[in-house]
Amino acid sequence: MSGTPEGTPRRLLLVLVPILVAVALWWLLTSVIASGHVVLSGFAPQHAFPALWEFALHGTLFSDTQASLWRLLLGLGIATAVGVPLGLTVGLIPAAERATQPLFHFLRMISPLSWAPVAIAVFGIGHQPVYFLVAVAAVWPIVLSTAAGVRAIDPGFLQVARSLGATSTEVLRTVILPAVRTPILTGLRLALGTAWIVIVPAEMLGVDSGLGYAILNARDQLAFDELMAVILWIGLLGYLMDALFRALLTRSVPAAQRESAPQPVG
Repeated sequence: MSGTPEGTPRRLLLVLVPILVAVALWWLLTSVIASGHVVLSGFAPQHAFPALWEFALHGTLFSDTQASLWRLLLGLGIATAVGVPLGLTVGLIPAAERATQPLFHFLRMISPLSWAPVAIAVFGIGHQPVYFLVAVAAVWPIVLSTAAGVRAIDPGFLQVARSLGATSTEVLRTVILPAVRTPILTGLRLALGTAWIVIVPAEMLGVDSGLGYAILNARDQLAFDELMAVILWIGLLGYLMDALFRALLTRSVPAAQRESAPQPVG
């Protein structure tokens, strides 16, 4: 059985083989095929991994990571504060859904980075444009997932609550919010992935810290091994955050509820 200890080496092998193949192809491209190319050869794994270790020990990797995670947290907080109430409103009021659906789908198809000149013009150079761009990127998965969760609630539950004399606030607290917990968490997970993709280029707009700034700094110094090291670190952090969120989602939501949870529609 796959859950027995005997199955662990096989599962581990299934995970490691694609990673080793990818690293081998990476080495082949940068160290053999492009060995004479000054830039591409600098991205080779035998240069990138030691550079990552050196950057972690003697560089600003952890301070830049802390700055990026803080901006990510604030941006996601803003998106959640806006997206959840908006999704509840759209899901509960059919007229609101019909009125806002074309506008929401229009806005969510605009690349968040397209708003960068607007963010700089309004907020100036600094942290605020980054918060804004992360929030713009993250808000739509939260809105759509929350609205889909509200629409999936059995109307009979709402009718029973109202027939027992529950007020609108009590219905919201005891029926609606527990029912949409899974969709909200799913939307937050999707929002996290989108926000993490956006935050790196957003940090190239004038801030003096963060992983996006570290990439620019490495490029300006022609330190291609360090640049590749930061890229690897960004991918690893993103993977770990998504894995952590998946674990939290698994722990907080029963399996049957996860399977029956509505998925956000595009």
